[in-house]
Amino acid sequence: MNVVLFGATGLAGGGVLQACLAAPDVTEVRAFVRRTTGVSDPKLREVIHGDYLQYSLIANAFAGVEACFFCLGASVSQVPDEADYRRIHQRFPLAAAKMLREKSPGATFHYLSGGRAHVNSRWMWARVKGEAERDLMDQFDAPCYPPAMIDGEPAASQPRLTIVLRPLLRLIFKPFRGTYIMNTDIGRAMLEAQRQGLRRRTFENAEMRDLADRYRATS
Repeated sequence: MNVVLFGATGLAGGGVLQACLAAPDVTEVRAFVRRTTGVSDPKLREVIHGDYLQYSLIANAFAGVEACFFCLGASVSQVPDEADYRRIHQRFPLAAAKMLREKSPGATFHYLSGGRAHVNSRWMWARVKGEAERDLMDQFDAPCYPPAMIDGEPAASQPRLTIVLRPLLRLIFKPFRGTYIMNTDIGRAMLEAQRQGLRRRTFENAEMRDLADRYRATS
């Protein structure tokens, strides 16, 4: 299986990258990045690209793949303006999903969302991600994944406060399947959903961990 990955240098996407590179059923990972991941692996093909609304010059990178794992994002503390936040979390994934459909019509677009995402949320970030989930499911039958606390090796792009608080948050949330997930298990959950052909639905945190456990047990 060949896959496209967005967000490979972030916390969540970095874990998805690790899971894909370790997966026996993944042949190639095409990682769309603005800067190199620093990872060396024969399965990894980095596609350096800066405009996530326009893919005409590199459209063929979407051809011949079975899945796209879209994990690109930024914290609302880093991008507080709604127009900018919407561009990253709604317009970017929709543009990628459209190109995926054009070049690999049978491929599945998997969208990493955020916990408590909902179109009617009073929080801007949750509302935008909820609208992105709705649009991607309606237009592309996308499975969506709103994780709770994500753990793993910190990414350079993470806000420093989340890195400092991570040991405390881990202590609070780790015992509960609905509130904690390792970044590599996000990747395993996506791979298992792809394996089962699951589409057009949202997987909450505990369901993501169930999928990851199933993938781990059968791979």
